[in-house]
Amino acid sequence: MTMLRIDREGAGLKTIDLAAAKAALGELKNGTGKGNDFIGWVKLPKDYDKEEFARVKAAGKRVREKDEAFVIIGIGGSYLGARAAIELLKSPRHNEVKDGPALYFIGNGISGSDIAQVLELVKGKELYINVISKSGTTLEPALAFRIFKDYMEKTYGKEGCRERILCTTDKARGALKGLADKEGYECFVIPDDIGGRYSVLTPVGLLPMAAAGIDIDRVMKAADENMDRFLKEDDENPALIYAASRYALYSAGKKVEIFSYPGESMRFMAEWWKQLYGESEGKEHKGLFPASCEITADLQSLGQYIQDGERMLMETIVRFDTEGVEVKVPFEADNADGLNYVAGKDYDEIFMAAAKGIKKAHIDGGVPCLEIVADRPCEESFAEMVVFYETACAVSGYMLGVNPFNQPGVEEYKKNMFALLGKK
Repeated sequence: MTMLRIDREGAGLKTIDLAAAKAALGELKNGTGKGNDFIGWVKLPKDYDKEEFARVKAAGKRVREKDEAFVIIGIGGSYLGARAAIELLKSPRHNEVKDGPALYFIGNGISGSDIAQVLELVKGKELYINVISKSGTTLEPALAFRIFKDYMEKTYGKEGCRERILCTTDKARGALKGLADKEGYECFVIPDDIGGRYSVLTPVGLLPMAAAGIDIDRVMKAADENMDRFLKEDDENPALIYAASRYALYSAGKKVEIFSYPGESMRFMAEWWKQLYGESEGKEHKGLFPASCEITADLQSLGQYIQDGERMLMETIVRFDTEGVEVKVPFEADNADGLNYVAGKDYDEIFMAAAKGIKKAHIDGGVPCLEIVADRPCEESFAEMVVFYETACAVSGYMLGVNPFNQPGVEEYKKNMFALLGKK
């Protein structure tokens, strides 16, 4: 298997400040930077709780074997990483493929129709739920949990709910932890020193992954191996190259980074990346705005702006060497659609031509392009990308001079919302 690599040739940068990136990485490793009480994710792949990990695997196996539907309740970092893994490694159409229980993510917004639809879909099915919340009082998932808890109690009774409701929350405090202890629900811990957007390799992400049939042993082994790689202070470290390149382009006046990715299976990887960078960098009126673009679907809508709009953009094309499946274009004798020029070619080959053509067009149009390439969609490459982006994001935040591990601005909308709803 090849290792994740980065190509910065298309960024048009003569030099990047790797010394500053190394200094920022040193702050992270030494625990001397801002927000250093939330850097537990750095040591997590090596030092995770093995006993709890075994319980996560057992719960995932139980859900997978006994369950027809699994509802995962969470918002932001409490669901984006797990959904990214499942859609990348299984399928965005996982429920139609019928590989294990049908999976439904809810509590990530405020929509009565979403809640009603999922309730209808799980009706009459054997159901487990996993509610993920550090406090248990975040409005969106708390509302969804109240509704699904009511449904579960009416369907299975309080005794039956003890096996079927799984809680991922604080180890000792909070409304959800208190309720779980009172009702006898099994609990998994969100570590105190790991924030939501960095929590995908904790039970927050691992339990839904295990229930979906993802090999979390392989995930953690690869995360450990690659974290060691990305913490090295050397000039070939792709995490340092990425962070330093982004910082150079930001310093040169770029305001938006587009995460361009191939196909629907990568959509939630992009969504996870957007939260990771948006919440980590966007402070003190600083930071690149994280946006995303699906190649080639979104180029039929956003492509014109990327090509000819205001030159405030940089682009990072994220792709795999291969998707791991072979789909070849057949030959047709009458060639009515004029596509015999690609007859016999595999989709991987066609996509590579598209990606190269897009990259050249955007560079020629004045959009600097980085390219990040992993081997193929699998447990190892997913873990590799997670620790790569986490490390590069922390380094980027320190290079900007902000705390990459807090999110004070997120609280502002909540204050207004609670006031309008009459919360005292």
